[in-house]
Amino acid sequence: MTHHFLLTSLILSVFLLFSCDKEDDIIEDIHNIEDHQADTLTSSSGVQFVRTPDECFQDLPDWPYAYQYVEIDGLRQAYVESGPANGELVLLIHGQPSWSYLYRSMIPVLADAGYRVIAMDHLGMGRSDKPTDLDEYSYLGHASRMEQFIQELGLSDINLFVQDWGSLIGLRVAGLHPEWFSSISVGNGTLPVLPSGTQPIAPIANPNVMEDLAFPFANFPPQQTPFYDSCELIVSSGTEDFEAWANYAMKGSSFKASEVLEALTWFDLPTDEEAAYDAPFPSRAYMAGARKFPSLVNELAGINEKAWAGLSSYEKPFLTIWGANDAGSLGACETQQNLIVNVPGAAGKPHVRLDEAGHFLQDDQGVEIANRLIDFYATDWDIVGLDSCENFDSPIQNEARTQFLAPPADLRNFRYGEVMPVFECTGGFITEVYATLSFNDCPEMDWYALDGEDLKNQMGAVELKLNGPRHFLMNQLSGGSSGGSTGFEKIATFGNLQMQLAAQISGNPDESLYTENEVQRSTTFVYKAGNEVYKLINPQGEEYVMQSYSRIINPNLAIEDLSTLGTSLNLPAGWTYKTEILTSDLSLTANGIAYVIQDDLENSYQKVDN
Repeated sequence: MTHHFLLTSLILSVFLLFSCDKEDDIIEDIHNIEDHQADTLTSSSGVQFVRTPDECFQDLPDWPYAYQYVEIDGLRQAYVESGPANGELVLLIHGQPSWSYLYRSMIPVLADAGYRVIAMDHLGMGRSDKPTDLDEYSYLGHASRMEQFIQELGLSDINLFVQDWGSLIGLRVAGLHPEWFSSISVGNGTLPVLPSGTQPIAPIANPNVMEDLAFPFANFPPQQTPFYDSCELIVSSGTEDFEAWANYAMKGSSFKASEVLEALTWFDLPTDEEAAYDAPFPSRAYMAGARKFPSLVNELAGINEKAWAGLSSYEKPFLTIWGANDAGSLGACETQQNLIVNVPGAAGKPHVRLDEAGHFLQDDQGVEIANRLIDFYATDWDIVGLDSCENFDSPIQNEARTQFLAPPADLRNFRYGEVMPVFECTGGFITEVYATLSFNDCPEMDWYALDGEDLKNQMGAVELKLNGPRHFLMNQLSGGSSGGSTGFEKIATFGNLQMQLAAQISGNPDESLYTENEVQRSTTFVYKAGNEVYKLINPQGEEYVMQSYSRIINPNLAIEDLSTLGTSLNLPAGWTYKTEILTSDLSLTANGIAYVIQDDLENSYQKVDN
């Protein structure tokens, strides 16, 4: 197991002084910022702090929520809540320099789906109280306050979503208290484990002396351009020197939250939303917590081993949803893969890298993320027992994951392949379906190098089918899939292609054309409006929608050929082939069993549940 701290990804923040009323009120002489007076309060434990005035948070766009508070050690921890009080709980934890406003597009989607949603502000951020002394902020202090927050509100069976510094804090809490959490989801984050004695950066000298430092993201356009070619970084992130980052955060005189959010999101932020991100910080007196965050890296050495042990033993559902255009280390494929490989509950889950999403992916793709979470929460990840071969133990040896390719956000026309060995067991036969999705894109040279007869003999299978290459036709997939994820955890390598057990079929599949097979999986396929779909309709009027086309029989078949495919199929009497342009999204859901047929070319179709 390899642990490495991804320094270059942690986002830093110190903010320009501005008025709660108008950006025109920015103090022109930044070096006189200390002359600005804020009302300093003292907690019951003697901590001096400031409280951002309520008027700073008035009329924020898309933010109708009344704030609530939990008092911890004499300081208010702020949060918003939405959705039914008896709904399953979703807890959202932000990073830095953002606050719970980052979740403004996710909260209503989750709440409307029946979830009780809570978004918390860290100490020193958002509407939480803000100690003025830098020494009042610590990594363990933030984690402890999150633990107390959960306990004070009596939260249990939590579906956790964390990002950025929220992941460093939230994943520590989850690793130490895994029993509190029903599921964990991570966006562009990690739990770093540093050896004792490690000091990632030099201590910052004279932290309260401001300096005129250049904004590191000044060359990032408001509308981002791609930083990656697949998993290869092709544009420098500007964050290679983390020590310079930490100094800028602590001492830079011209840094504010909105500039960071603007630079590290894919889409250009409207002016009123930029102002909302700046709202918690009406002067430098309110910035101590935001300024201190990056320097907390020096507090991580030797303290997360126990938390990582808990996280790397977590078997409940664990999902990664990545912004694919994050040029820092937290955006790297390796960071996402490190969690997928090491957390048992990540096996077989629909991990993804979202296009048109930067480091602050909640801002770029909040609705998409919320919908993916809803599907994730709604899926029963327990494997449904087979009618026969109930105690079947596959002879294929499980192995560690070594290949990783996050599927694209839009799966349509994405290539994959399946290896399907058939084994004899007590009570009959069982077919296992191993698929390449999320491991590789089924490179044709490696696929055609597979020898089915040799693989069958090596595995001790009675039969084996090489089912590919194939191409998906749905746009999105959640839950398990033929070529996706079902909660099965077995991983195996065939030739040069690593794959994962994606489905099981009771018995030996009937390869008769236009004959239903029952496939054990729980899936939802989404075909987006505006796309063309291809249907087979049997004499009883039952419809089957093509889920993938095959190049097994016709190696030259392309997606462009499907519109007229009906003219070349040998359809049984009474059957018809139909094409349709969707005017609204179409969802095909299988709860435990999918009913699948194949045509003459081994294109596969799933039955529409009427």
